[in-house]
Amino acid sequence: MTVPPGRRERKKAATRQKIADAALRLFLERGYDAVGIRDVAAEADVAVTTLFSHFASKEALVFEQDQDFEQRLTRAVTDRAPDEPLVPALRREIQALVRHCTADSAAPIWRMIDESPDLREYEESMRLRHAESLATAIAADLDLPPATTACRTIARFAIDAYSLAREATDPEAAVNEIFQMIEAAWKAAHPSLLSAEPEPTPTAKSS
Repeated sequence: MTVPPGRRERKKAATRQKIADAALRLFLERGYDAVGIRDVAAEADVAVTTLFSHFASKEALVFEQDQDFEQRLTRAVTDRAPDEPLVPALRREIQALVRHCTADSAAPIWRMIDESPDLREYEESMRLRHAESLATAIAADLDLPPATTACRTIARFAIDAYSLAREATDPEAAVNEIFQMIEAAWKAAHPSLLSAEPEPTPTAKSS
């Protein structure tokens, strides 16, 4: 049973969201490089120290759902049904993330990111971190060492699938196409890696 957050946690979350909303509003209005940390703090009506207690850097303000995305990816592995294989579970979560990040409202944000070397560099480091967290979750799920190459490879492929599909003309079709290759790569891994994987449930053929 999930315990609902207490008043302190709700207040912290509300403050964090207020800061992130203020930052994004200013970045889109004035341009990312033209806005400073003090500008964001003033817009959100918080102290600079309060801002930094929620966000470690200016770049992090743009990627305020970073931790949530990372947790969603690892939970796709750890919380999937006992009879669900790994790759379909990852595909489902990546599809959901791609839909979120290709919504019309996200387009101005990605244009801003693409135009900023600092934001592009931050996003790259974020994706590498997500891939390492995902690889650790996959390895733990299969009772393998965290540095197992196959687990790290599949995790990196999954994260790259998100990035590539986001830039595609048809993001959903791109995810499906990429995951066909990921599925083939995973099946080509050493059989010992797949011994812990459940077999897909056969689907009944229609008459």
